[in-house]
Amino acid sequence: MTATVAPVETLPYGEFLTEDHHAIREMVRDFATREIAPKAAEVDSNHRFPEETFKRLGELDLLGIPIPREYGGAGGDYRGYVVALEEIGRACGSTGLSFMAHCSLGTMPIYWFGTEEHKKRYLPKMASGAYLGCWALTEPGTGSDAAAQKTTAVLDGDTWVLNGRKQFITNASVAQTAVIMAMTDPLKGNKGISSFIVEKGTPGYEISKIERKLGTRGSPTCSLTFEDCRIPRGNLLGEVGEGYRQALMTLECGRIAGSALIIGIAQAAFDAALTYGHQREAFGQPVGKHQFIQGYLADMSTQLNAARLMVYHAAWLKDRGKRVTLEGSQAKLLASEIATRVCNLAVQIHGGYGYIEDFPVERYLRDVKLGEIGEGTSEIQRLVIARELGL
Repeated sequence: MTATVAPVETLPYGEFLTEDHHAIREMVRDFATREIAPKAAEVDSNHRFPEETFKRLGELDLLGIPIPREYGGAGGDYRGYVVALEEIGRACGSTGLSFMAHCSLGTMPIYWFGTEEHKKRYLPKMASGAYLGCWALTEPGTGSDAAAQKTTAVLDGDTWVLNGRKQFITNASVAQTAVIMAMTDPLKGNKGISSFIVEKGTPGYEISKIERKLGTRGSPTCSLTFEDCRIPRGNLLGEVGEGYRQALMTLECGRIAGSALIIGIAQAAFDAALTYGHQREAFGQPVGKHQFIQGYLADMSTQLNAARLMVYHAAWLKDRGKRVTLEGSQAKLLASEIATRVCNLAVQIHGGYGYIEDFPVERYLRDVKLGEIGEGTSEIQRLVIARELGL
């Protein structure tokens, strides 16, 4: 029996998405189905970054969706980017994570905070895929406590000298540019943090470790070491002391993107579970005819669409120039916890087959767990939400 499921784009998302956004979804879904999904298992199994895919993403103008055309981008909006990211994540969590890290974390800070010279120098290359980017905030002793930066940047004549370590940096081993957070004045606390552009090959900038991970294993996660790393004075992003504010803005919008990624992964898990429910038979009928499984699938579908609406609403507000601290954290919290639940149920519905690599749901569960950890843990999201509520 073949399942009849309304495609995602026909659901009533109202004014959150326009026909242009639906066209982006259709184009990206077609590409992802043909060129990303077939290699997802191999990318995961071999811990392989799919360079050929990112070359194609650049050719299709997908790496610069929200970047203006004057800087080589596609001139789209944040909703278009979120829709594309959801479809890429649906095909491959690893590819989706690296796509998000490049766009949201590696590229957008240069667009938002860089000088005109920075934008003209870096953005066209990043939008085309000639350069990939990464963003380095986390350190061995500073995860959720982002203000406690130990990496330092000291001005010496016309150069900044960086010393310190960064950890859990997505894309670092494949990136040509990195946006680095560093302490420029320890006496000022979080107002003493600044951000800098560091290019691959700069003496003193080294990839010190590539992590072996539970999930998203085709997206490289690395540790960085800076030892008397000298960069030009002009590589400062914005003004001295603005780094923490810049980081909060980057995370605020990155959380919307991260939510779209994990919704995409969870949608793939739901699709697989629904298909399995129609095809697998037990006790003389498809397992999807059993009330327990029907209840699971009904809950999964309902919760996924609720989370998706929150993500689209936050992206819609972002496109309208609104502050999205509350909405971004709420979307991230709900989407990540629902996505983990959906993927876990997908494994449960598959039974023993869900626990082996022959079926993709075990990969979806491994990949989606990052949603409750990266770009601010679920615990941090609750603190942010409480703060925004005035508590």
